[in-house]
Amino acid sequence: MTERLADISARIEGIRQLGAVVNAMKGIAGARAHVARTQVQAVDSYANTIAGAMASVLHTSMNTPHNSFDSGSAKRGMLVFTAEQGFAGAFSERVLEAFATEDEPELLFLIGTRGAAIAQARGLAPYWTAPLPSHTPGIPKLADRITTAIYQAVAERRINCLDALFTGWVNGRPVLLRQPLFPIDLENLPPATATHPMTHLAEEPLIAALGQDYFNAQVCKAALHAFASENEARMEAMASAGAQIARELETFQAKLRRVRQEAITAEIIELGTGTASAEPAR
Repeated sequence: MTERLADISARIEGIRQLGAVVNAMKGIAGARAHVARTQVQAVDSYANTIAGAMASVLHTSMNTPHNSFDSGSAKRGMLVFTAEQGFAGAFSERVLEAFATEDEPELLFLIGTRGAAIAQARGLAPYWTAPLPSHTPGIPKLADRITTAIYQAVAERRINCLDALFTGWVNGRPVLLRQPLFPIDLENLPPATATHPMTHLAEEPLIAALGQDYFNAQVCKAALHAFASENEARMEAMASAGAQIARELETFQAKLRRVRQEAITAEIIELGTGTASAEPAR
């Protein structure tokens, strides 16, 4: 009986320690998601500033803005963001299942170590992969790497258009988003401001340079959304795990009380039996 009590007590202590780890992981994921959501607003502001600059350049130009992209000869690439780490539920699986319903792209750019392993198990062969940083300060550098890889593929004529597939978080639920990133639709730029900047560069290289910065900002924004959504999925998974741990802890605590009561009852019976046998016969 003593050994049984010790085993149950050890199990309860182990469950409590696991619960502390789960709560810590939930708190870390929540903090990271909050920071990423805040930074999305800053990236949006930066992208809007670049879009306004492109609109001003095109407005002052004698040329009419147009896109030379022919959708009939599309060589499409896909930039897909999956999970970097585990304990995020079916986060990567949902993204890859959505990707499977899309037309097969010429090139797949896959972000996320955990998702890359799942993709490989499903027979997918990405053209280019990279890990998602564990903290948001590393995301701008990742966006630079992605931009370089994609522009190189465009220069090599491997692709001439690209969409991003990533997870957003709307009303407490994950939502898969597909966003065209390249080529940039110049006709959908915001209206130009009344103030026109003075430029010393030709329109084409200036628009190309601004366009690359705008593309980089959109990639950074998608990466931040994916980063935040992965951590929010981890929060949800940890909340579910925490509820299960609480149920198990309650079950083992009830078992411990029952075993203690049985031990006390057995001791009382034993004492009573011993006292009765010790009394002298009359």
